[in-house]
Amino acid sequence: MPKLHESLLRTLPPFSKLGAAEIRDILDQATSRSIAAGVAVYDEGAPAEYFYLLLDGTIRAVRITSEGDQVTSLHIPPGQLFGIARALGRETYPATAICASEVIILSWPTRLWDGFVAHYEGFATETYRTIGNRMGEINNRVVEMSTKHVEQRIARALLHLVNQSGRKVTNGIEIGFPITRQDVSEMTGTTLHTVSRLLSAWEKDGLVASKRKKIIVCDPHRMVLLGDA
Repeated sequence: MPKLHESLLRTLPPFSKLGAAEIRDILDQATSRSIAAGVAVYDEGAPAEYFYLLLDGTIRAVRITSEGDQVTSLHIPPGQLFGIARALGRETYPATAICASEVIILSWPTRLWDGFVAHYEGFATETYRTIGNRMGEINNRVVEMSTKHVEQRIARALLHLVNQSGRKVTNGIEIGFPITRQDVSEMTGTTLHTVSRLLSAWEKDGLVASKRKKIIVCDPHRMVLLGDA
């Protein structure tokens, strides 16, 4: 890929307090890649040899349960670091990172992490703020799984994705990356049959529209009411 300009990172939280020369130094140590949808950037349990910055696209963080079921723990939007096992005190990746869409990423060897934290102002504080936000999101998901009905969980999951990556279309707000009904079931701890049944009923009611790997929330206000019911 062509050489990237410093302005690409200047507005992103981990680098927002740095000057052009510092950002140039960071970019010169990075490797940039484009990866197709469906490909894993790294696998759960693999040695954490690199950490990453997502420039474009969406990453799906996936865990495998002891029973072998796949669970989507969160979606990572553009502009965020991921694969930051070192910040968690780990030597291995805690989840599998799958490209939910075609993505563009930067990567650095993990051996550079401690130097980034020590020498670049704001890098550490913004990174740990991101970790805190993700832990809060995961904790909210756990609470929802324990206290909310399945209809509420699915409604809230769709609203979260719309808020994170939605784009306006003629008949509502479309989730901004390919997503299947199986993906929704993995996010909400329910079965594919239940998700398909509910989305089909919601389509008939004008609440959503879906086609192959696309979901549009046609009536966000009603979806909010459903999620809070």
